[in-house]
Amino acid sequence: MAISGVMRPGHAQIRVLNLEEDVKFYRDVLGLKEMGRDKSGRVYLKAWDERDHHSVVLHQADRAGIDLFGFKVRDRATMDLLESNLHSFGVKTERVPAGEMLETGERVRFEIPTGHLIELYAEKKDVGNGLPYRSPAPWSPDADRGIAPTRLDHALLGGIDLDGARNVFIEALGFYLVESVVAEDGQTQIAVWLSCSNKTHDIALLRLPENGKLHHVSFWLDTWERVLRAGDIMSMNNVPVDIGPTRHGITRGATIYAFDRSGNRFETFSGGYIAYPDMQPLVWPIEHLPEGLDYPQRKLHETFLTVFS
Repeated sequence: MAISGVMRPGHAQIRVLNLEEDVKFYRDVLGLKEMGRDKSGRVYLKAWDERDHHSVVLHQADRAGIDLFGFKVRDRATMDLLESNLHSFGVKTERVPAGEMLETGERVRFEIPTGHLIELYAEKKDVGNGLPYRSPAPWSPDADRGIAPTRLDHALLGGIDLDGARNVFIEALGFYLVESVVAEDGQTQIAVWLSCSNKTHDIALLRLPENGKLHHVSFWLDTWERVLRAGDIMSMNNVPVDIGPTRHGITRGATIYAFDRSGNRFETFSGGYIAYPDMQPLVWPIEHLPEGLDYPQRKLHETFLTVFS
């Protein structure tokens, strides 16, 4: 259903070990704007150019990771239709009432075969980006606070049944396959990049021996220069950098991977190419994964395949 169905990633609820320390990190270093707190203690933030109320929800827990990942759909009728598609595909759903998450309407929640909770929703309060809707300037003052990503871009989630999770997104939700990494047999997919838009990916999945794992949540920056600036800010603030700055062969994206204060990996990402559902998916044999990950060095960074939250 592409842009007429699921439109884009809408929020990630991330588990952190020290709430106030990570709020400070996401607000002052990453440069998100704090938008509110609820009775359960969750903290809501958004990137400067996002118009909806929030895209990141921080939740204090005894272990790092991700609670859920949500997608915004076109409207309530679309949400109802996609829920029906999920039922036809054998996926159980539940309705989360409006208001359970700040400024957010009713959500459809379900578990995919990799053990992750996914949500669909149609309504979230439009709070704008600090600029008027008539004759706006090209950027707001928040665009230079911290790393200052433009938006939440995607997530990479890992679990056992990659095939089952992939099929839910494609068959029930209308996503399409853009790229994949395949094992030595040339058939078994180790990782997939799926899109519901014209981006190279809105969600990616990695085959792992354990369910419910978070590899990273990614934030979009407009240019390669902004990615390099993000690297400077990370160094200034003693942020542990995992990989980069570099360029992926897979998706052609410019990237830095680093860790928040609780050990959750995040990505600052730019570039890529325009994708369409009629394009033949690109395939990376496992022996070419090093340049797929880090094209200039053609290096397979061990932490990329061993560190998850």
